[in-house]
Amino acid sequence: MYEKTNEIKVLRDPIHGYIHVEDQVIWDCINAREFQRLHRIHQLGGDFQVYHTAEHSRFSHSLGVYEIARRMIYEVKSLNEALDEDEKIQVMCAALLHDLGHGPFSHFFESITHVSHETMTQRLILDPGTEIHQALVKAKKDLPQKVASIIAHTHPRLLLTQIISSQLDADRMDFLLRDAYETGTSYGTFDLERVLRTLRVCEDKLCVKESGVHSIEDYIMARYHMYWQVYLHPDAKSYELLIHMFFKRYMNIHTQIRPIPIFECLCQSELSTEDFLLMDEYRMMVGFQEALRSKDPLLKDFASRILDRHLFDWIEDPTEEQESEVKERIQQRNLDLNYYFYEETSRYQAYLPYQEREEGQMIWILTSKKELLPLSQCSEIVKALLKMPNKTKKRIYFAKEIGG
Repeated sequence: MYEKTNEIKVLRDPIHGYIHVEDQVIWDCINAREFQRLHRIHQLGGDFQVYHTAEHSRFSHSLGVYEIARRMIYEVKSLNEALDEDEKIQVMCAALLHDLGHGPFSHFFESITHVSHETMTQRLILDPGTEIHQALVKAKKDLPQKVASIIAHTHPRLLLTQIISSQLDADRMDFLLRDAYETGTSYGTFDLERVLRTLRVCEDKLCVKESGVHSIEDYIMARYHMYWQVYLHPDAKSYELLIHMFFKRYMNIHTQIRPIPIFECLCQSELSTEDFLLMDEYRMMVGFQEALRSKDPLLKDFASRILDRHLFDWIEDPTEEQESEVKERIQQRNLDLNYYFYEETSRYQAYLPYQEREEGQMIWILTSKKELLPLSQCSEIVKALLKMPNKTKKRIYFAKEIGG
């Protein structure tokens, strides 16, 4: 038996009303150093430079994912009956800790360390020196390994991973509702209560009753609009690009200039656990402020742009003439094309809100005849989405001050 808290803990939340905690291991994990660090990591990377209220953190999102997973486990009768006590605790811990390994400015940090946030999350959970590991081991000796395996998609029971990471999971359901609320947009809203009400378990797979197809369509369309209107916003990309260019420059010249101590650990072949835990967005901002005193003009310029929001401009699907003209103007200003011009190409299908490439990643519909069918066979809207042509979108970014 797992220890319970002396009373049910409740944390107020704008999306779920309250987050409910009654298992001591969950409460211990919330209070662990590694989880508290998530207060200092923005949920949406550079989007807070576009949507000024998008100041929410990975901390609040992680609590929300835990709450949805908890509700799925205890409110969906067939799911509650399908899991034993160990599995319920494992999946709630995985929901809470799934983003533990995120670095500053969302996914940008992974491009510097070359370590995915999922891998870093597993390291923190399995490291005997972390408070998270100690909290899990205190509850049950093999709990860190079980939780890490859910996040790594290697747990022997796929159903547990589906709750946390699939096409219809607690993670996506929370971040859509939370990000829509915090950005002040309506794109990400869908009927969470209806989704939970129609969830079922059949053949050890998470599925949805046929009567819930319309609520799933709303959820899919919410994802579609949030990707193109929020997550892939070109100005958010522009802000993250400034940070990318700053570190590209710093990595190239840090041995030739007076180093910025805060950033020196990022030049190592591998970031230590302690350095990772200390590297939050507050610390990075201090580093950018220090760079304002740098004798290197490019470092100083990019630090200023980051701190004062002097974003790069951008053109979508530029003509060859436009692209050549932009490059020419950059060179006329004696600016380095390697730092003041950036080209990005993306394909529509890479950001489809729903795909059916792998069986384990499908949304299954439980028909009135007790058959399991892929969502695309039950929804004309989803079927049309899957047939969208794989268009290519090109965007160029460049320093605004080169003139129009």
